[in-house]
Amino acid sequence: MSERSECAGMAALSICEALLLAMKDLQVLPEHEVIGVLRDAAAFHENADGRGTDTARHHAAASLIHQIIANGNHVRRP
Repeated sequence: MSERSECAGMAALSICEALLLAMKDLQVLPEHEVIGVLRDAAAFHENADGRGTDTARHHAAASLIHQIIANGNHVRRP
């Protein structure tokens, strides 16, 4: 993966996380819905049909999302 692609991925993750935090803070989505969005995203990557490197990348993405859920990075506590 190129450096540009890696930077784009990091930017996309930061933007998505910020949007989820904003939706939670503004009470657009409750915490359990934010977690549901993250679980849905992880499930997509766990079930993605890929070959070789693509499969490994999907599994790595799912693992990262599960770490975000477990660490609570997606929910800012007062």
